[in-house]
Amino acid sequence: MKVLMVLTSHDTLGDTGKKTGFWLEELAAPYYIFKDAGAEITLASPKGGEPPLDPKSDEPMFQTDLTRRFSADEVAKAKLAETERLDSVDQKDFDTVFYPGGHGPLWDLAEDPNSIKLIEAFIAAGKTIALVCHAPGVLHRVTNPDGTPFVQGRYVTGFTNSEEEAVGLTKVVPFLVEDELLSLGAVFSKVNDWGVHTVVDGQLISGQNPASSGEAAEALVAALSQRKTKTA
Repeated sequence: MKVLMVLTSHDTLGDTGKKTGFWLEELAAPYYIFKDAGAEITLASPKGGEPPLDPKSDEPMFQTDLTRRFSADEVAKAKLAETERLDSVDQKDFDTVFYPGGHGPLWDLAEDPNSIKLIEAFIAAGKTIALVCHAPGVLHRVTNPDGTPFVQGRYVTGFTNSEEEAVGLTKVVPFLVEDELLSLGAVFSKVNDWGVHTVVDGQLISGQNPASSGEAAEALVAALSQRKTKTA
């Protein structure tokens, strides 16, 4: 099983003067679910090299056993320090792709032509993709072959309007994930703020927030195992 994980290269939180990037739990939890399932993991980002970590995600209140495991894992940290450039990866080399969130993806990956083409290539190849928290917003430029939005009519979740309001960034982000997906015709579902919620709709797996990232990764591993069984 070969898994590509795509991280943001964007580190500026709008005009707040604060830093952003990827959310640590949304990398760490899936990373170890994939690793413990025997997967070969490749990390990529638009600029390559070490992607920016949202400093808030490394604060004590947001740490988990898996974020601490990642922070103590020299092999994982070395892999993170040398992510592949997004324009150098090919879906043919992977079984799936997973997008962790954090606010950063709303600025770069959501508009990145390489990301858009990559996701469309995975979909065209019949492969399952997964995105969590803010990362489902990365789908807003992804289209079907006929030009319609990929998420149109699909069941999906992501960081909710009320969660964005709770962190005080509704006026800072380029768009609200929930509103954007709804405007594209997605069937958006959610649970209470910060609750664990994962949605599986065919090739698309999405998770609502950081706490959902592990469950979304588990759903992806299950989907890959099922597909392998069918093709065996």
